[in-house]
Amino acid sequence: MTHAGNELEAGTMSPQMDALGESEAFLDFQARLSKVAVVDRPVLIVGERGTGKELAVSRLHYLSGRWKGPLVALNCSALSPSVLESELFGHEAGAFTGATRQRMGRFEAANRGTLFLDEIGLIPLTVQEKILRVVEYGRFERVGGSASIEVDTRIIGATNADLPGLAEAGKFKRDLLDRLSFEVLFLPPLRERREDIPLLARNFAARMAQELGWRKVPPFSDAALEQLERYPWPGNIRELKNAVERAVYASGGEDIEAVQFDPFASPFAPAQTPAATRPAQEGEGTGSRPRFIPGENLLPDLVRELEVEALRAALGATRFHQGEAARLLGLSYHQFRGLFRKYKEELEQAGLSMKNKDG
Repeated sequence: MTHAGNELEAGTMSPQMDALGESEAFLDFQARLSKVAVVDRPVLIVGERGTGKELAVSRLHYLSGRWKGPLVALNCSALSPSVLESELFGHEAGAFTGATRQRMGRFEAANRGTLFLDEIGLIPLTVQEKILRVVEYGRFERVGGSASIEVDTRIIGATNADLPGLAEAGKFKRDLLDRLSFEVLFLPPLRERREDIPLLARNFAARMAQELGWRKVPPFSDAALEQLERYPWPGNIRELKNAVERAVYASGGEDIEAVQFDPFASPFAPAQTPAATRPAQEGEGTGSRPRFIPGENLLPDLVRELEVEALRAALGATRFHQGEAARLLGLSYHQFRGLFRKYKEELEQAGLSMKNKDG
């Protein structure tokens, strides 16, 4: 079938650099990805924002038997059902106001290749029905058309949503979920692969130095690397890249001694008085430090008391920002959440449970 006169707007993806990492979580993910890449079935990639879902999709495509074919992408968020339908399936001339000519959709553009549907959990039910038909029968009609068009396209979906939960709530078609989930790959967040942080940081630093035209890549001090490794990285690799690039730029070519995580931190904000010399704020403890007294208390009770006191102080100092509280305590966000849930009752008594903010 010819497509003379058809055009596809931006949406094709180009080969990207290889993913970097040597942690067990990263290598396990790459092994699973490589294994399913050669199986010509739909795949779902689940991961938090900034974990590198597009890079994983690109690797899946170029390791597959479809690597010579096109890799076409569409972000499904914030598109109305009618616009999304036209983007996916194309339209005929005169199908709606402004449709002055026939237009190819993403499914046609990805024929004999791969179609990457980002934010797949946000696709409206009416469009999901048409996608299901393509998955089942390999054919569809353009918007405003009646001719059946056959395509051979592999679908890879990406999301950070709970698709089974959406299906239970009637917001995602169970039949489509079953068809798309031949394999579900979970991208590890950066906090679960901390040993990869120095490698990634140096790579981003080298690229930024090259972009700035510098011959030398500014090295990270031990203190700066420790900062990077202890931070919870709620924005994952994307946030790490931004932080490292800022640090390189700000270094002027000298050694990087510290990293700024929050670009919105105002230099004119009132300085905080050290806790030891100011009145206790809401959420901070006021008692003396727990002490072991033989015959009067037990070590598990002291540990519990100290952990609750530390949680209260950290949450109070960060105005209930859990990500920053975790950083102050030297914990990963996952570790912090575990302690938070463990001592939820004590924190509720301190009026902290309803005020918490995710980091």
